[in-house]
Amino acid sequence: MKFVGRSYVFLKFFLIPLTKSDTCDIVSLSYQREELHVNQFIVALDNFFSATAWEMIPPKAYGPFHLTFTFVGLLLCIFLAYKLRNLSEKGNKILLISVGAFLILTEIYKQLFYFFHIGDQSYQWWIFPFQLCSVPMYLCILAPLIKNEKVKQGMYGFMTTFNLLGGLMAFIEPSGIVHSYWTLTLHAFLWHMSLIFIGFYLIASGRGAKTMKDYRAAAITFLVLCVVAFLINLIFRDVSDGSINMFFVGPSDSSLVVFKQISQACGWYVSTLLYIPTVCLGALIIFAPVYYYSKKKAALRK
Repeated sequence: MKFVGRSYVFLKFFLIPLTKSDTCDIVSLSYQREELHVNQFIVALDNFFSATAWEMIPPKAYGPFHLTFTFVGLLLCIFLAYKLRNLSEKGNKILLISVGAFLILTEIYKQLFYFFHIGDQSYQWWIFPFQLCSVPMYLCILAPLIKNEKVKQGMYGFMTTFNLLGGLMAFIEPSGIVHSYWTLTLHAFLWHMSLIFIGFYLIASGRGAKTMKDYRAAAITFLVLCVVAFLINLIFRDVSDGSINMFFVGPSDSSLVVFKQISQACGWYVSTLLYIPTVCLGALIIFAPVYYYSKKKAALRK
């Protein structure tokens, strides 16, 4: 009986016509509560990233940390690539999507860390996730799901040439992967070692670039991505105050060694016109041993 009485009172309250002022007050109260929850969530995120901002002295190039991680990582990549070389298409799909998911999750952490802790809730456009070494994050998810074999082969070829080049170069010239925070340094080291693993695995499994036709497909993929990167740079140039420079193709000056000096002395377009063929040449050098090995193996079979 009590329940019925309370229900009656409840219904009676809501059956009373509300004035315009009452409606505005309710909407305002609801908005304030929503805003409070959002603010609490933002504060919680801010506290989390501040709590994980463990400072460190950036590791020296070719110091103990750099060399140990590089050699152990390379050996592990080679071992895993060899062990997983005979994966079925289903297994290949699971592996690549898993690696892609790992890269995406760690990239989300990095983006939020920069936004909350380093940028003081201001987005840092220069780390927009569309650099040469960011692309595998998307390709690892997309490539196994694509039905068009030519497109898929172009993506696989790209990851075994251009992205493998990017991963190896990061450890040869490590200034871009050492930071003042443990989480960012570990993220960068693990990220670029993951690129090396993907490249080695796709080569070992026979899915990577093996012929000049495969290399051309990879190079075309790279050029298409350069165009996309350049459009991103143009679209966000004003809002980023010119700090965004995906793929280092301009119109902002390149921050890369050598190309920075060229860009400042001769203009970004000269730097870009030299940078793109240089990267293509580097990818070709990475591809050359695989090409000759595949060619020799094919000749022995005949």
